[in-house]
Amino acid sequence: MPAELVQIIPVLPSLGIERDVRWYREKTGFEPHFQDPMYAVLYRGNLWLHLQWHADTEEDPLLGGSVIRIYTRDIRPLFEEFVERGTVDRDAFKANTPWKTNEFGFFDLNRNLIFIMEDAP
Repeated sequence: MPAELVQIIPVLPSLGIERDVRWYREKTGFEPHFQDPMYAVLYRGNLWLHLQWHADTEEDPLLGGSVIRIYTRDIRPLFEEFVERGTVDRDAFKANTPWKTNEFGFFDLNRNLIFIMEDAP
């Protein structure tokens, strides 16, 4: 069965996760689903927004790039395809993350980080 691409989820940089979660809750009605000092997942209805802490320094690996998360169902066929294409190594797959996903990621030529993910069972 082929994987089903479902949704793209933006990941926005944050200089203060706790501060920004409060702002999004108060100003936009987005509620936290997951939050730690480095990362937050917010939702409102069927819309999802992720925040990731960045230092905004030269040492920050994402300085100048963006992040997206592509939500899918049945991630394994896509992962195998991307391994065969040479896009990712076999060890790129992360199962059952603390934020309850299975996922893998890679950088494009412009240092944009692209994650493909599904909900972990």
